[in-house]
Amino acid sequence: MVTVQKAELSHVKGICEVCTRGYWATYTSAPRSYIQRIVDGFYNVERVSKEVQNGDYWVVFDGEIVVGAGGGGMISENEGELYVLYVEPTRKYQDIGTLLLDAVTQELKELGASIQWVSVAKGNQMAIPFYESRGFRFYEERKAYASLEGEDRVVLRYKRSI
Repeated sequence: MVTVQKAELSHVKGICEVCTRGYWATYTSAPRSYIQRIVDGFYNVERVSKEVQNGDYWVVFDGEIVVGAGGGGMISENEGELYVLYVEPTRKYQDIGTLLLDAVTQELKELGASIQWVSVAKGNQMAIPFYESRGFRFYEERKAYASLEGEDRVVLRYKRSI
């Protein structure tokens, strides 16, 4: 049975693992060095532990196994952002992503958000249809966060009213 809950420190290892596997499965055409740099920088125990302590993460379990992780937070008085959402690659299309998005969205609403943002890598055909089908609309294109000088990584910014 799948359950969704606010992440706790005991879930950090599972969050790191599912986000790492999800990132590698999603960005197969990106240079391996880029993927490794992002995974090492964002999905390590120290960083994820801090984010869990800040209340930024939600997890989906199947029994005791983390099969999805997502998180977000407020970026202004009335705007929230979905920072991360990954599902175990073997568990796609089982509503795990929807459970995570709904949990983060509800929390953002409770914090006063009426607009929700998400950034998606240009060409990410796993995520773009998912977000568009849930009311997100394209807003702008910008250089990807954590891109180094000379890299042409681009993200698409989407937003929706919540």
